[in-house]
Amino acid sequence: MARSPLTLAASVTSALPRVGVVGVGALTERATGRYDSAVAHLDDGRRVVVRVPVEADAAPELAAEVRALRALTPGVRVLLPFRAPELLGETGLDGAQAVVVDFLPGYRVDPAHLPAGRGAATSLGAALAALHGLPLSVVRTEGLPVRTPAQVRDDVERLIDRASATGALPEPLVDRWQRALATAELWRFESAVVLGGAGAASFLFEDIDDVPQVTGLLEWHGLSVGDPASDLQWLASAPDAADDVYAAYIAHSDRAPDPHARARARMYAELEFAKWLIHGHESGRQDVVDDAVGLLTSLSASVGGEDIVADAALDVEDALALLERIPESTPSSVDTSMQTDAYDPEELSLWLADQEDRLEAASGDEPTSADPAAHDDLSTAPIDLPAARERSPRRSHRDDARAGSATSADAHTDRDDPVVDAERASDAALRRWLTD
Repeated sequence: MARSPLTLAASVTSALPRVGVVGVGALTERATGRYDSAVAHLDDGRRVVVRVPVEADAAPELAAEVRALRALTPGVRVLLPFRAPELLGETGLDGAQAVVVDFLPGYRVDPAHLPAGRGAATSLGAALAALHGLPLSVVRTEGLPVRTPAQVRDDVERLIDRASATGALPEPLVDRWQRALATAELWRFESAVVLGGAGAASFLFEDIDDVPQVTGLLEWHGLSVGDPASDLQWLASAPDAADDVYAAYIAHSDRAPDPHARARARMYAELEFAKWLIHGHESGRQDVVDDAVGLLTSLSASVGGEDIVADAALDVEDALALLERIPESTPSSVDTSMQTDAYDPEELSLWLADQEDRLEAASGDEPTSADPAAHDDLSTAPIDLPAARERSPRRSHRDDARAGSATSADAHTDRDDPVVDAERASDAALRRWLTD
């Protein structure tokens, strides 16, 4: 039985004994049952959010969130151009951990409706570049996960082996992913501080001088050192803004250009289908297995014998040319993440239906070298990741700690190109796993 807002309000007074609660309300946006949560109004004028895990697997996620927020010391927070929730207190409630953080105002935008140009897209790029630019010691000091490029590659290899062991993984996909694993240059990247699971919808926006700007970031439980490309998977679901976000990300980054970042992001997104298959197989749920097999089969047909890494990969000169495209007055940056502990079967299923429609209307135009899409090792055609995320049986605290935020609906564009279809498959997989 879900805990009432009044019960949760009592836990606030326990966690913050020197304040009083004068009002309380439920947080219901995108609620999926993983957490009981409420927003409480304190007698000192503040609003706080209290959250208590309901599902067993949500407890370690909440504990990781607490560790991540502790790692964000005042000195770290001043390096970020946006706010992060501040950990105010903890207590126990019915044998579970109750966590109280301050409430961050703002609204959210789904990637499918993220507009191109100056504003939300460029602000997102700058925000993610700032996050990836944090000192690695921020993560290491708190003992959070740290993965080298070799470890990231090994994790991917183990995942492919597990999926292949089910006997249900299409061989063309196994070959495609194995070829990517064997491409040494794909795994040459500089590790960075990453979110490891948040996407565009984890960011909060406010209008400043009528221009949307990132003012807050939720979803910190995946804070770690790893592959920056893990935070880029959602770009495929932002048909209008992907290139502007990525260009802004590069413009604001102090890191060397990574010619294969978006190719790895593409691969990570595709592997979400494999994770869905593994989940169904290990949990004994034939419905999930059947769903995953259908999605993987469609993905296999879409990508054919194509490689993750294209022959004409982005080199340093291409990266510099991309930088020159960015107006000095509108620098920006981008970044996203894939989370591997949330499932959303409907989202991937809805994508499949849309993908089949797209196969009937492709233009077949090739991107030019002046287009950022031409510098990627994956197609950046839009992937429609609709509201199917609402059905995900495993969502993160993005659902409960976002009172007052807004999210946009999905969109459908660029149909029919097999490469586009692969993009859609990738992004649908991503959103399935996004911990919302």
